[in-house]
Amino acid sequence: MADTLKNLKIKTSSCKRIAKELASYQKEVEREYSKTTEMKANNADPYDLKQQENVLAESRMMIPDSYKRLEHALIELKGALDELDKDIIKEGPEVKDAQEVITEVELMLLKNECKQDDPKVDEAQQVKG
Repeated sequence: MADTLKNLKIKTSSCKRIAKELASYQKEVEREYSKTTEMKANNADPYDLKQQENVLAESRMMIPDSYKRLEHALIELKGALDELDKDIIKEGPEVKDAQEVITEVELMLLKNECKQDDPKVDEAQQVKG
């Protein structure tokens, strides 16, 4: 039973960490997109602009990977929580924390799915104007 609780704590922490990473990458993409747009508006040196576009592209590539890792971590966390239900442990701070993380991550994933359907996001995700 102690191993099951320990496993739940690990899965919960992992889910939290990956969610923070995803949010961080999303902010980085927004920041780099703004910088790229500003450089285009100011007619920056083509070489510098190309380098900035590469930075933006690299930042953008991290989002799908983080998204997939978060989905996987969420599945594992739910599995660990189900395992606890089998062991008749349905209350406690670890269980409550895991349930809160599951709710937050599901909401975060839902918001990201909505953003992917947004035409403004499609425009923002293009490397070149």
